[in-house]
Amino acid sequence: MNAVPSLNPVVAAPNPAVAALRAEGLGKAYGPITVLSDVTLEIEAGEVHAIIGENGAGKSTLMKLLSGHVAPTAGRLLMEGRSVEFRNAVEAENAGIVLVHQEILLAADLTVAENLFLGREVGRGLMVNDRAMNRRAAELLARVGSTARPRDRVGELPLAQRQLVQIARALLDERKVIIFDEPTAVLANDEVAALLDIVRSLRDHGVAVLYISHRLDEVQALADRITVLRDGRMIGTWPAAGLGQREMAELMVGRELDMLYPHKRPATTAAPILSVTNLAVDNGSQRVSFSVSPGEVLGIGGMIGAGRTELIEGLIGLRPSEVESVVLNGREIGNRSVRTLMDAGLVYLTEDRKGKGLLLEEKLGPNLTLQGLDTINPGVFLDKRGELSCLQKAVVDYDIRVRSLRLEASKLSGGNQQKLLLAKVMMADPSVIIIDEPTRGIDIGNKSQIYDFIDGMVRAGKACIVISSEMPELVGLADRVLVMRAGRIAAELRGTDINEENVVYAATTGGHADVGEEKHDRSDSNNRAHE
Repeated sequence: MNAVPSLNPVVAAPNPAVAALRAEGLGKAYGPITVLSDVTLEIEAGEVHAIIGENGAGKSTLMKLLSGHVAPTAGRLLMEGRSVEFRNAVEAENAGIVLVHQEILLAADLTVAENLFLGREVGRGLMVNDRAMNRRAAELLARVGSTARPRDRVGELPLAQRQLVQIARALLDERKVIIFDEPTAVLANDEVAALLDIVRSLRDHGVAVLYISHRLDEVQALADRITVLRDGRMIGTWPAAGLGQREMAELMVGRELDMLYPHKRPATTAAPILSVTNLAVDNGSQRVSFSVSPGEVLGIGGMIGAGRTELIEGLIGLRPSEVESVVLNGREIGNRSVRTLMDAGLVYLTEDRKGKGLLLEEKLGPNLTLQGLDTINPGVFLDKRGELSCLQKAVVDYDIRVRSLRLEASKLSGGNQQKLLLAKVMMADPSVIIIDEPTRGIDIGNKSQIYDFIDGMVRAGKACIVISSEMPELVGLADRVLVMRAGRIAAELRGTDINEENVVYAATTGGHADVGEEKHDRSDSNNRAHE
């Protein structure tokens, strides 16, 4: 295994007069706690400058400092060689700097066009010119590849479309610096490709782009230079051409990467612990049957829109469905609901940890125990001491990194929020755990931990179903993979047939469980033809 990269950062001699934006010794402290210190970097016009680092490395704080959302406690900013101070994000936007947030910060009750022009409405005399705004909104939506319409209510749009609207808003006016914070976390593959083209176009037109992403393949495809943050400090800046994805990851964590995925487990011979027969969900899916056994990770793959999440939400009663039978731990489940299934031994960890999984403005203790109050409250009154004891244990068991147990959940990084959510559902001591997008939007170090937690669960005799859009994740984690297409199971893959090529083939063509054999047959035919 290669050692942690010993490459020295290679940075051009400072020339702040030509930098679109330059930070000098930038830092931020909250009272006695320093979250970012001594960051010096330049973002040049006509370049994509990527910022990478683990959750908690200081990336979000840096973005807020650069975009006027937060004032620094040390250092200064320069734009094109002139010192600037922003009292708020509006002043930064007026100067030409805009931040596209990872979180969706749109007004749900307003239309798409109204959101795009909020605070910058186009007037016609004393009236707002809705026609002009709708026309311009349609142009911007087409540019970012959105299917939303100017008059659509934002609150009624899917999450991915809201993100595209937010990106379109950033493109409304000419910008000198655009900061993208995890812009592709909720986008499908074709939407990601369209966004990357937009970023390249911005660069080609002289815009300085700062790009933050946990997806190192995107960083490698886009970036001209890469700056690494670790533990609130800047490690260095490198030309992107000199760093591979593995080197980036090792610089982020500061050590050699062990194998990201646990060693594969021996094939289980146990009888299924969960069997689902002829499940049909209201999204028009065909009847689907599947099972999972103790000691097994069952992966569910497929393209966005294939019906993966809808299938599971139908199973647990979150959307209308019909089913012939659901047998869990040897007992047929009749009245399916989240509570009924949890009591029977099945829990579900949602893909939307911020919107549906956690109460972000509540403290960690209530978030952890809300789903399992009966466990710690045998009486009428809330057992605060028991709640604290559970939280202390969860922080240790799941390595939830917090500076105080009294924090609100919103103050945790994405990776630590995910670990808190995992600890929450595990309080029920389930026998079957369903996890939708287990590592979406979290860094490589926390990904490795989540994978180890899943491996530990199944080795202890539990069963786990993992829905994932990340092909390497399915290949690395799952003992079996069901590939969905158009609401049905297009293929079931096992053993060495679990690879990215077979998953993509089944997801895009509707190939069945013999996809691996078909691939080999085609390969043999091609070889014979060549001979």
